[in-house]
Amino acid sequence: MILAEQLAEGAACLGVELAPPARQKMLDYLQLLEKWNRVYRLTAIADSSRAVSHHLLDSLAVLPFVDGTPLLDVGSGGGMPGIPLAIARPELQVVLIDSNSKKTAFLQQAVIELALGNIAVHCGRVEACQPTVRFAVITARAFADLGTLVSSSRHLLRPDGRWLAMKGRWPDDEIARLPAGVRLAGVHRLPVPGVEGERHLVVIESDAAACRGE
Repeated sequence: MILAEQLAEGAACLGVELAPPARQKMLDYLQLLEKWNRVYRLTAIADSSRAVSHHLLDSLAVLPFVDGTPLLDVGSGGGMPGIPLAIARPELQVVLIDSNSKKTAFLQQAVIELALGNIAVHCGRVEACQPTVRFAVITARAFADLGTLVSSSRHLLRPDGRWLAMKGRWPDDEIARLPAGVRLAGVHRLPVPGVEGERHLVVIESDAAACRGE
């Protein structure tokens, strides 16, 4: 199966509508990632077919849970899930943050080459980030444990916002160690086409939002 067909069929299985230009832009993104990966080791996945499933489709699987803008992608690394989400939904304003300058150099180049006007890139630690607006959604993929994610980015989330943390197996231990002031809103198993291992999305919100019924 060619990559374009794999992406189109996988997105359809996830219930995500992707126009042909968006699909092409995602494949262009993978080509750019592969090019930079030869020097900067942005991802351990070198096979293009696996990159479609484990990078693009894995990222798109969280799209139904993204219910607000702007979105902050913490520890974005090679740009997942932020870049695929921004390509799929051009109206979504996305900020990619990573403390590794080589990774943010790639992210900035991807934004330029792919003409992604709805993405901004920030190099630095999330704890030190002081944006002018707070975020409706904070995503993280293999960034840290849930407690660290919440404590390091709590000041960046709107009172009615949510964290969307992408995990492999159900993270019982991490959930048990969530800090005070937040609650578990749900854990959703994500069936990602082409990914055999377990994938879960942990949704966390502040106690204040929960008390208001939001």
